Amino acid sequence: MTEKVPKSMADKFAAITALTDSFCEQHLNDEYRSMIHRVVGVLARKRPSPLLKGRDNVWAAAAVHAVGRTNFLDDPSQSPHCKPKVIYEFFGIAESTGQNKSKEIRDLLNMGPMSPDWTLPSSLADNPMVWMLQVNGLIVDIRHESLELQQAAYEQGLIPFIPAKVEK
Repeated sequence: MTEKVPKSMADKFAAITALTDSFCEQHLNDEYRSMIHRVVGVLARKRPSPLLKGRDNVWAAAAVHAVGRTNFLDDPSQSPHCKPKVIYEFFGIAESTGQNKSKEIRDLLNMGPMSPDWTLPSSLADNPMVWMLQVNGLIVDIRHESLELQQAAYEQGLIPFIPAKVEK
């Protein structure tokens, strides 16, 4: 999927994602690459874009870290996994700079651990935040509800797929 960005931001987007692509080739995977492109694309479309201030390598490191933090990239039980230090060294920036810019991105895009909008597609099924919905005033895990209710939630765009049709 190619991110649509304003023409005025195309060069900035290309410069930042060229850096992140290089990192993803060495340390991550295509799924991370796509999600990082999405983050940079959203930042490029903001008015005014925060990408206009700051160095490309700082934004690249911060985008990688923000997506990684949301998806527990530093957890050794995850594959791939990568510590923040590796990210910051790769992009040649100080840890404090990377942490601060990553927090700025996470705040701007409302990214937190297990944020459904920023969870890698391969992890959606295992993210409980994706499946918690309010039904008749109660919070329920839609995976444990009827196929009909799951179908209705899917049709309303509340869940990414129908769990009953995927699970064993």
